[in-house]
Amino acid sequence: MIKWALIFAILAAVLGVLGFGGPAAAAWGIAKLLFWIALVVALVLFVLGFTVYKKVT
Repeated sequence: MIKWALIFAILAAVLGVLGFGGPAAAAWGIAKLLFWIALVVALVLFVLGFTVYKKVT
């Protein structure tokens, strides 16, 4: 998911340089959304990893 966020961020930068403001803003919004979703998923998996590890051992 971070990979897709990076792709959309680069796409937004290219579109912004070329003067396409609307699509650049949309791509940047998608990139931010994907980044935050990936961060939340990573945090949840991190917490679950510690709680499951303590219950198993």
